[in-house]
Amino acid sequence: MTASGDHATGGPGRWWGGVVYPECAKEPEEPGAQDASDLADTFCRLGNAVISPREVDPARVAMNADSLAAVDDFILSALADSAASGAALAVVRRGQLVRLRGYGRLDWDPDASPVTPSSIFDMASLTKVVGTTSAVVILIQRGLISLDDRVVDHLDWWDEGDPAKSRVTIRQLLLHRAGLPPFRRFFLEMEGRAAYEDAIGALPLDHPPGERTVYSDIGLMTAAFIVETVTGMALDDFLRAEVWRPLGMADTNFTPDPALWDRVATTELDEDYRGLHVHGIAHDENAYAIGGVAGHAGLFSSARDLAVFAQMMLDRGAAAPCVADAASGLPCHRPRFAPVSIFGQGWVDRITRRQSPESTRALGWDTPSARSSAGDYFSARSFGHTGYTGTSLWIDPTQQLAVVLLTNRVNPTRDNRKHIPLRRGVHDRVARAIMDTPPRLREGPPEPGRR
Repeated sequence: MTASGDHATGGPGRWWGGVVYPECAKEPEEPGAQDASDLADTFCRLGNAVISPREVDPARVAMNADSLAAVDDFILSALADSAASGAALAVVRRGQLVRLRGYGRLDWDPDASPVTPSSIFDMASLTKVVGTTSAVVILIQRGLISLDDRVVDHLDWWDEGDPAKSRVTIRQLLLHRAGLPPFRRFFLEMEGRAAYEDAIGALPLDHPPGERTVYSDIGLMTAAFIVETVTGMALDDFLRAEVWRPLGMADTNFTPDPALWDRVATTELDEDYRGLHVHGIAHDENAYAIGGVAGHAGLFSSARDLAVFAQMMLDRGAAAPCVADAASGLPCHRPRFAPVSIFGQGWVDRITRRQSPESTRALGWDTPSARSSAGDYFSARSFGHTGYTGTSLWIDPTQQLAVVLLTNRVNPTRDNRKHIPLRRGVHDRVARAIMDTPPRLREGPPEPGRR
């Protein structure tokens, strides 16, 4: 399968090549045999995967090694069936990395770099939770906004197109209950933040606020506008200062530097809008047109960074000091020399619980539906989110388990749907690898109505 040279041209990236990873040592090195500062960026090849030597023996956290090997085989089989050109996986249990590896390549081009734990993927809608929701909660903790503030308390232009919008609250934005449409193809007519503010301000609601749940990009775009207005900072600058840098998530940002494009997965062959094979810039057209930094999409990150974020969520908003050594197995990219607190006591639980029997939605986050991308064995208390490009993050606090699965399934076309069984299959197989508290098929409240 290839997308190169057929139609659209002019993608901004190119493959520099030359990366060859050594075969992994047959016997693990003694703890301390490698300098800790080297291991964050040290990888080796094991079969058809590129892995981190920071993975621990699965038995250490009561997981079955053979079952996890079956996860590897399942992913490789899906890639061979064109689910994506490549994938990255992180599996964390009880604070230990049992999987941190990459499969396939960053593009169908045979010269493309292999996927590694440091490969950078377009997060798409994971931006909504890892980025925008985090920023909103930080401002609430500081008393700068509240969930029940009206949007117009902070954005006086927001209700220009519909007086009913004056009743919409920040809580309703995060719950996708503001009455907004799912999206609009603004990018065909405009670019830049000012133009988007004018268009969103003039947009009428589809439904009265609070009446129904309709997943909306526009709601999270609006939440980001609030963050930027209240802080006086661009969303990416605020998140870098308050989340990425304190946690040591050095791969995570909007608009990756072109020097990093050899590590960035290619997304769609965009013939209709940009006329290029999208690489190193936001796949989402509205995120691209607004300037690359948006509340609903546009974030880029890696499996190793999202493992750090997931562990912070499992630790209820805090992160312990860490170094990227072989002995601890703790998710860690750049060292943390002191404890870090991102969310205060009770906030992780508050934003990740289903808020209504009418919907699976939590505050920003989602919870499992009957046919969830989390599969059938993550508990009803699990929370997560997916991204249109083929990314997902699911966390099950009852099992102290997190799974990061990153793919570029939209390469070369968004019509590819093979990532759907891939996601479910990976999560089911990971969950069934647990030996000490084997999960059961998920039971929960009656399935709410969803879009």
